[in-house]
Amino acid sequence: MMHDDQVNIDIDIASQMIRDQFPQYRHEDITPVGSSGTVNAIFRIGSTSAARFPLRAMDPTGCADILRSEAAAMVEIGEHCLFPTPQPVGLGKPGPRYPMPWAVQTWIEGEVATPHGLSGSTIFALDLARLVASLRQADTRGRRFDGQGRGGHLPDHDDWMAVCLENSEGLLDVARLRDLWARFRELPAAGPVVMSHRDLIPPNLLVQGERLAGVLDCGSFGPADPSLDLVVAWHLLDRERRSIIRSALQVEDLLWKRGAAWAFQQAMGLVWYYRRTNPAMSALGRSTLSRILDDPDI
Repeated sequence: MMHDDQVNIDIDIASQMIRDQFPQYRHEDITPVGSSGTVNAIFRIGSTSAARFPLRAMDPTGCADILRSEAAAMVEIGEHCLFPTPQPVGLGKPGPRYPMPWAVQTWIEGEVATPHGLSGSTIFALDLARLVASLRQADTRGRRFDGQGRGGHLPDHDDWMAVCLENSEGLLDVARLRDLWARFRELPAAGPVVMSHRDLIPPNLLVQGERLAGVLDCGSFGPADPSLDLVVAWHLLDRERRSIIRSALQVEDLLWKRGAAWAFQQAMGLVWYYRRTNPAMSALGRSTLSRILDDPDI
């Protein structure tokens, strides 16, 4: 169990709910999808669809609102993204053995990216640059950052960083990391918001060979700090390939450092929180922090 408030969902529960509520899948094979993801349990349905069951307990009405908002975001990002993205199929209802709404969406073929698998690929780096550029071109339609998670003001995360630093004692060089956060949080704002995926980490990207094949977990697509999607460079690329994506996107110094700051904020929460329950996510945090600390421009 990754979370104290985690809800039980397994293949038997999922299969029954999928087949009962979506009869078009009654004769399809349903299999659990192994993932380092922390938000949903995912089950593949045949060759074309997947069901996503939220893992953390919440009010069913609030959960349904979130899933409907995510579905709308998935449709919107699909209109602008240069790479395949899952599209919503429908919402499932709570059942006797699983207490919340859940979602069905289309399936995208590909292998889940890893922090080091294509870190030295120029082809992959340029695909990531094309991805970020395409999302930035979407119209914000006057919307502002919604205040949820990363993508607003760096100092708003001071309390969380204090928790992370305290819990990282004995795991990381906390004194050095504390000094780095003190510098990151002072970085000025980088300009008007742009449309952003808002969570471009390896488990949300699919690859085939050296090419980007799909973008997952698109339900948070919305306006945010223009540096936020640059976290993808720190999570996935070595120093040379980071310079390639920076050049392709023509990223100036402030924006680049703020991208590192958001990657730092995310990575700091991964190492200690998932140390025992999700080693892959904990390792992602470590590799991202290492890249940031070893980069002479940061």
